Amino acid sequence: MSLSHTAAEYMLSDALLPEPSSSRAKGLRLELPSDRVLKFIAVGLPLFLVSLAFAREFSAGSQISCFSPSNFTGKQSAYADTACWDSLLHHGFDAEGRAVTKSLWALKVFPYSLLVVAVLMYLPYLLWRYAASPALHSDLLFIIDELDKSYNRSVRLVQHMRKVQQASDDPEQFWEEYERARQERYFEFPLLERYLARKQHSHSLVIIYLLRNLLLLLFLAATCLYLVFLHLNIFFQDEFSCSIKTGLLQDEPHVPPLIPCKLVFFSVFQLISLTVGGVYVLLMPVVVYSALQLCQWDKGLLSVYEMLPAFDLLSRKMLTCPVNDLNVILLFLRANISELTSFSRLNAVSALREASAEKQDIDTVVDFMTLLAGLEATKPKHQACMPLGNGEAIDMKPGAEAKDEDAHDS
Repeated sequence: MSLSHTAAEYMLSDALLPEPSSSRAKGLRLELPSDRVLKFIAVGLPLFLVSLAFAREFSAGSQISCFSPSNFTGKQSAYADTACWDSLLHHGFDAEGRAVTKSLWALKVFPYSLLVVAVLMYLPYLLWRYAASPALHSDLLFIIDELDKSYNRSVRLVQHMRKVQQASDDPEQFWEEYERARQERYFEFPLLERYLARKQHSHSLVIIYLLRNLLLLLFLAATCLYLVFLHLNIFFQDEFSCSIKTGLLQDEPHVPPLIPCKLVFFSVFQLISLTVGGVYVLLMPVVVYSALQLCQWDKGLLSVYEMLPAFDLLSRKMLTCPVNDLNVILLFLRANISELTSFSRLNAVSALREASAEKQDIDTVVDFMTLLAGLEATKPKHQACMPLGNGEAIDMKPGAEAKDEDAHDS
């Protein structure tokens, strides 16, 4: 008998979770995996392509090549290239023969505009980091600690039940007290449940999360429209006519009024713009999908923690509209599942409960631990039904057969 008691003590001691380390607070992820990928692509892609464009500019030298007259010296040709690159004005004629000018200066600032795009893409994440992450970090740390502590409380409760059952001379009285405690909800620790229920009526996190996704979607669409504008107006004109009859050369008779020029970097900028635009178009559905995650509950995580006596949000049907802070917290709890030590153990208990539903009535992890600790061996098998005041019924466990079995064993 003492051997079985010792084995049960060891089993219950091993079931306890270790105390959380200080690294848990530093290891919490305050971004969802999909949001992290979006940030890496939306911010990193233009920065990477801009670095390639600048590298090519530094390696290739001049970004423009003008066809100067044959009587120009080398210095005069270099001056013509510099003057046309500084102005980037195309001089042409319309259908009626009138002289018109078209500015191509947007090509000159295109790499810098991509830097601005990268900064804009990072602004929504700065909003989330400074407006929501501190509160979310506190919520996650408290909830994860309370979930693990609730599991440990359940195990310690079974340890105490074993000691009380061993010290009790009347098994019937022990099980009556046990059922009375279940009926009066003494086994529950409602702080966590009330805290999560309160988060259903809070909307600060979900508003910031939706605002972040809305801003990101707006910036993606604005960038795509900007690139479309460049392609329709500028990115189909790699050759233009430049006038260098300005300043000291304005009255020189040997200087032609217009010289043809060609943009050397034109094909590179076309490729960069098509790459950025194509990727951003593909990112927009991902942003919409990230926001639509808030339209449904993550009931898989909640159903596992229904095994805790202090957690019955699903059974009480307390879940209302999913667009609230609680759903955001559940999404981030799923992203930080590695920090939630009790999840794997409760998940295994939940699977065992489903497998043994026809043999044992396991409602909570306390019931499962009582079975493992051997309390069920002395629990009477016959059950009488006693009505409660609210119309429900509880199962009372008379101890007649337990007494007979104890007498027979002795």
